[in-house]
Amino acid sequence: MRTRTFPITVLAGVLALSVTACSGGSDPAEDEGSAPAAAPSASSDSPAPEVESSRPGDGQLDLGYVLAETGPLSGLGVGIIAATQLAVEDVNAAGGVLGQPVTLSGGDEAGDPTVAGQTVDRLLGEGVDAIIGPVSSAVSLSVLDRIAGAGAVQCAGANTSATFTGYPDKGLYFRTIPANTRQGPVLAQTVIGEGASRVAVVVRNDDYGQSLSQSVIEQLESEGAEVVANVPYDPAATTFSAEVAEVAAAEPDAVVVIAFQEGTTLLRSLIENGLGPADVGVFGTDGMSLGSLGPAVSESDPGVLEGMQATQASSQNDPAFLDRLVASKPQVSITNFTPYHYDCVITIALSALQAGSDAPGDIARAMQSVTRDGEECATFADCAELIAAGTDIDYNGVSGPLDFTDVGEPEIGLFDVVRFDETGTPQIVRTVESQ
Repeated sequence: MRTRTFPITVLAGVLALSVTACSGGSDPAEDEGSAPAAAPSASSDSPAPEVESSRPGDGQLDLGYVLAETGPLSGLGVGIIAATQLAVEDVNAAGGVLGQPVTLSGGDEAGDPTVAGQTVDRLLGEGVDAIIGPVSSAVSLSVLDRIAGAGAVQCAGANTSATFTGYPDKGLYFRTIPANTRQGPVLAQTVIGEGASRVAVVVRNDDYGQSLSQSVIEQLESEGAEVVANVPYDPAATTFSAEVAEVAAAEPDAVVVIAFQEGTTLLRSLIENGLGPADVGVFGTDGMSLGSLGPAVSESDPGVLEGMQATQASSQNDPAFLDRLVASKPQVSITNFTPYHYDCVITIALSALQAGSDAPGDIARAMQSVTRDGEECATFADCAELIAAGTDIDYNGVSGPLDFTDVGEPEIGLFDVVRFDETGTPQIVRTVESQ
């Protein structure tokens, strides 16, 4: 894996928008070092993936979403759902697909495979051609076989688990966000960069957590750090006294927390036991809704997180998109993962145009080709015009260049490193390209 760091000035203007509704910035950092490759890639002449789907089209592109309306990721869900809706609005404003408006029907994942499964069944029964989501990797894995088995396309904008790479998905699963195998080394290099040598990892015991922690630990150890504690916890846990005691006994100089919304309680417990950012290095990830994390940990003193650092899939490639999203959808205050879900919708719509069909199998066969090796375009309207003229396209989305590999995921990942300031507000200090 190669990493490359961009100075913060390259991304000036709305740098804090993906972590908080307020603006802000910080000083640039030195370049990150290199790390061993872990993720697959595809050459420019990669063959189209083998697709298995007999689900028919009817001439109109019908989309569904299974996203976090409630549950542990609902803080992120507001912006994600809004971005999904905005993408459909943009497609329809540009003339729709195959001469028809795109439809969108949605439902909740709730952080619960049972609820998500019920939503998927309803959407499939409605005849959707493709489903956006779920947000959670674990929940997505619980419904992937059901969606693929029905012959529908699935595109996820927040599934980072390495399990999806090469999963037997009948060529129907795609994600616009890079895998944990690219984020883990960036987080580990951030920890090492602060001089830590004895690291404890406290991790949500599900596919998302274990996948990311494995990548982090491998990179830490490859760079000479000792992982003195690797502490998994039940995602349904509400107290963390045993886990914190195990971390304390290991006497770390840094603690990595890989969590969702429950991470607020875990961080509070670490702080109360002398393991907060004022005592040791504390590092986190984007599953904890970073923009609202400070007040969630301590409403009276959000600055208790000052000095904590975290990594997140970058939302900074297209600042104008973030401005437009927040302006058009006033309910949005946290924009993490929003560009990736917007790009799911646009990529599916362009693939249907390219294929001249809304049949899911035809869409899936075109998904890789519309994201690489053609004439670059950055909006649905511009790309649709090129397709109508018979031009091969390369859609560079609001999340960045997609360049889908032959396993349906981006070839390059962009990650922000954030540091919490004295007010408990995360500020982006650098953006790292991980390939």
